[in-house]
Amino acid sequence: MMITKRLILASTSPRRAYLLKQLRLTFDIAPSGIDERVENTETPSQHVRRLSFQKASDVAKNIPDGIIIGADTVVVLEGRILGKPQTPDDALEMLRNLSGKTHEVFTGFTLFDKPSNKSVTEHERTIVKFRTLSDAEIREYVASGAPMDKAGAYGIQDDMGAIFVERIDGCFYTVVGFPLTKFYLSYQQFLKTLEE
Repeated sequence: MMITKRLILASTSPRRAYLLKQLRLTFDIAPSGIDERVENTETPSQHVRRLSFQKASDVAKNIPDGIIIGADTVVVLEGRILGKPQTPDDALEMLRNLSGKTHEVFTGFTLFDKPSNKSVTEHERTIVKFRTLSDAEIREYVASGAPMDKAGAYGIQDDMGAIFVERIDGCFYTVVGFPLTKFYLSYQQFLKTLEE
């Protein structure tokens, strides 16, 4: 991948940073300070697209030259968006609700260029089926602290989170928090538009 400009990831997510490094990209990290509240009038895809754009454009205010990458992930169960748990009790409730059911994971991302202010926003959706979890498994996972910074209170890449998932339909990396293939293709196309 030919790098022509400085890249800035508008996120402190270690998972997103790890995935970008898989693409052999060099980047700085500059988290945004936006409010990630859910708007009740939005679909999940609209939600992740809006937040990824807001994160990227917020960081772009302080970047004179570069490409800013914003991203957002949500878990959706029966039409309801599940964000990150606020307390261990929230995490317990989310995981109990996900147990034995199928849910959706949406991840949106934005590429925002400075100084041109050109941008592109995309999203990906993956369907995830959880096996039925025992209460002891849920409690042990929550006690580990792992669910607390993750949408839907689980990480498919975690030791225990990985064995909660029975199957997926779609991009695995969308569930981790960054759809690598779609990002790679969008990034390549975005660099071409910057040359026009």
